[in-house]
Amino acid sequence: MSEGKNLQNIIKELEENARYVEEEKLQEFSDFIIKAKRIFVCGAGRSGFIARGFANRLMQMGLTVYFVGEPTTPAIREEDLLIVSSGSGGSGSLVSMASKAKELGAKVALVTIFPDSPIGKMADQVVPLPGETPKSSLACRYHSFQPMGNLFEQMSWLTYDSVVMIIMEKLGITGEEMFGRHANLE
Repeated sequence: MSEGKNLQNIIKELEENARYVEEEKLQEFSDFIIKAKRIFVCGAGRSGFIARGFANRLMQMGLTVYFVGEPTTPAIREEDLLIVSSGSGGSGSLVSMASKAKELGAKVALVTIFPDSPIGKMADQVVPLPGETPKSSLACRYHSFQPMGNLFEQMSWLTYDSVVMIIMEKLGITGEEMFGRHANLE
């Protein structure tokens, strides 16, 4: 049996970069989520896939959550929260969504590499994560041996899972309760 050299290097890189994720930001982000009347989640490409996974866990905790773009997603309003997952923080469609949410009085939270990006500048809450992306002209503080935005996407998944655990603790939600809300039409 051979060693998974790439896998080991990826895990090492994630472990090294986890120290740059601020616990205080995760606590604040969790509070934003808990206070929201309804939660809307969006992201494009692979970041969008990961954001869908996060929305799924929020639903399993009993929160009212929608993924933007689905036909059953209602209109966003005041007291709602839009969570944007975007490495660059500047994808045109996501900038437009964040801007519209702000116009309508909703809060905006951004998970990104670039807190000073267009979405970051309008967001009420920003969770900066390590990573790099070819989609931004801003200088990356972190460099990865992995291609494209892999580091950011992996850090996003793990950060979202960490936030789920924080919310579970704050609201006293158990894994058993969450499993009770797991899809059963599979």
